[in-house]
Amino acid sequence: MISALIREFLIPLLVFLFLSRLVRSVFAAFRTYRGRPPADPHPPLVPAGGKLVKDPVCGTYVSAESSIAQMVQGQLVHFCSQECAEKYRAGKR
Repeated sequence: MISALIREFLIPLLVFLFLSRLVRSVFAAFRTYRGRPPADPHPPLVPAGGKLVKDPVCGTYVSAESSIAQMVQGQLVHFCSQECAEKYRAGKR
């Protein structure tokens, strides 16, 4: 009696619930995707492209747009950080 109830009612109900959940999740994924790739959760801090310049203190290459540029003895020098700029000026004196 109970095995017949499980076989005739409970198993088809579980299969139906599983399939309906699967179909819902597939359609939800299509609605959110809509043909475009997902956005990058971690966008770059520095814009891509442009000229790279070398920091004279630590040797790091940094974007000319995002560097700390200072005139030192009539020459434009690019630094990766304020600390490197201070070290450079201290060494030039």
